[in-house]
Amino acid sequence: MALTHFDAEGNAHMVDVSDKAVTARIATATGHVRMRPETLAMIVEGRAKKGDVLGVARLAGIMGAKKTADLIPLCHPLPVTKVSLELTPDDALPGVRVEATVKTTGQTGVEMEALTAVSTACLTVYDMVKAVEKTMVIGEIRVTLKDGGKSGRFEAP
Repeated sequence: MALTHFDAEGNAHMVDVSDKAVTARIATATGHVRMRPETLAMIVEGRAKKGDVLGVARLAGIMGAKKTADLIPLCHPLPVTKVSLELTPDDALPGVRVEATVKTTGQTGVEMEALTAVSTACLTVYDMVKAVEKTMVIGEIRVTLKDGGKSGRFEAP
């Protein structure tokens, strides 16, 4: 399988999508922030000194999705039509699970926008409570759904 972000000489370049069909596209990504139960309780109970951790992280994730082309060198700037984030406290982890869904109608997919949304939200959770726990672990960030375009539908097993 050829890597599309490299030209014949092996140089990185932005893929030309001008001949691709404009289609409805969607991507979902997930990840989590693992933390001590006490830190999770502080978030859930609204006792974090910086404020509403999950609300701020949700907004940060939305902003991250919209700024993906500014952060990832070979990503196309896309007209994102929807970004939604779910941040779910999970006592079994313990920590916060993050899921982002991004939609567009365009010539290329929004997997990177969904991944950036999850990453940004996770980093924001970390930032907002790092004063009480520096040992949090951000992990398992991955695409779980991608649909639209020539390659069709992908769902993670």
